[in-house]
Amino acid sequence: MSKVSFLGAGSWGTALAVMLARHSHDVTLWSAVESEVKMLKENREHKDRLPGVKLPETVIITDNLESACQGADLIVFSVASPYVRVTAKKASAYISKGQHIVNVAKGIEEDSLKTLKEIICEEIPDIDVSVLSGPSHAEEVSVGMPTTVVVGSENEDSAAFIQEIFMNDVFRVYISPDITGIELGGSIKNVIALAAGVSDGLGFGDNTKAALITRGIAEIARLGIAMGGRIETFAGLSGIGDLIVTCTSNHSRNHNAGYLIGKGKSVQEAMKEVNQVVEGVYSAKAAYKLAKKYNVSMPIVEQINKVLFEGISATEAIKNLLTREKCNEYPGMDWTVNSNK
Repeated sequence: MSKVSFLGAGSWGTALAVMLARHSHDVTLWSAVESEVKMLKENREHKDRLPGVKLPETVIITDNLESACQGADLIVFSVASPYVRVTAKKASAYISKGQHIVNVAKGIEEDSLKTLKEIICEEIPDIDVSVLSGPSHAEEVSVGMPTTVVVGSENEDSAAFIQEIFMNDVFRVYISPDITGIELGGSIKNVIALAAGVSDGLGFGDNTKAALITRGIAEIARLGIAMGGRIETFAGLSGIGDLIVTCTSNHSRNHNAGYLIGKGKSVQEAMKEVNQVVEGVYSAKAAYKLAKKYNVSMPIVEQINKVLFEGISATEAIKNLLTREKCNEYPGMDWTVNSNK
C-alpha cells in the first residue's frame, strides 16, 4: 500500500482521504486552518462539509506541512483552486524530486490564465504533476457510491501509478495524456453550471437546462481544441460527464449558487449562503479572457460574466443568448454530403 498525503481538508480532500484509508493506504490529511484541524481531530468527522462521514482512525490529521509532504509516495493537492498557488509555494521546500503530485481541484487562475497544473509546476519546478477529474461529488464518494474519473498525465507510468492507488471496487479510474482537455473541462463546466443554476432559479425547465448543457460542452470543446486539447476528452468523463453532474445535482455548489442568483440574490449573497468556494465564479473571468485570447465564441460564458460582474439581469442574459444571430449548429458540416448529385 502507498503513503498518500492530502493538502487540503475540504469536502473533496476529506472524501478521497476517507476512501483511500478504507482501502488500506496510509493517509495523512493536512489543513492550514487551525479550527478545521481541531474539529477533525476531536470529531473524526468534517461536520461542516461531510456530516456523518467518519474518518478512519488510521488517518493522520495535521497542520504541519513539512511532515505531511516528506516521505509521501503521492501528494494530493485538494485545496480549493484560489489557494493552489500559495499552498504550492509553501510546500515546495518539502517536496523532493521523484515524488508524485496529483491535483484534484478545478479552476483557472484569473490573472495569469494558467491552469492549476501549470501553477503547481511553476511553484515546484522539476516535479511530476498529474490531474484527476470527472463526475465525482464528495458527498457520494465519501459513502462509497460507484464513481468513475480520469487521471491526466504527461507520463503514462505516472498516470498508471496514480490509477493503481485510487482504483478500487467503487472508484474506477481511467488514464489519459490530455491534461489540457481534462483541466479545461473540469474548470469551465463550473461556469456553465452557474448558468444552469440561474436557469433553474428563474423557474425554467428541462428544455432550457438541456440546451445549456449541450451548447455549454460545445463552447468548452471549441476553446479546448484551440488550446491543444482532444475532442475525445470533451465527450468523456471530464467533459460532458462532469458537466452533466455539476449542472443537475443539488450537491453542486456552482449550480446552487447560480440558483440563488436566479432567485434574485447578489453574487456575494449567493456565495455566502452556499458557504463553500464557488469555483465557477473564480473561473468565469478567466474563461472569458481565454475565449478572447483564442478568438473562440463562448456566448454562455460571456453572458454569465455579464450577470456576475456587470450587473445585467439573468432574464436579460437568457434573452441575449436566444436572440443572437442565426447560425448552423455545426458550421463545419458539408451540405453536399446528403445531396443526390
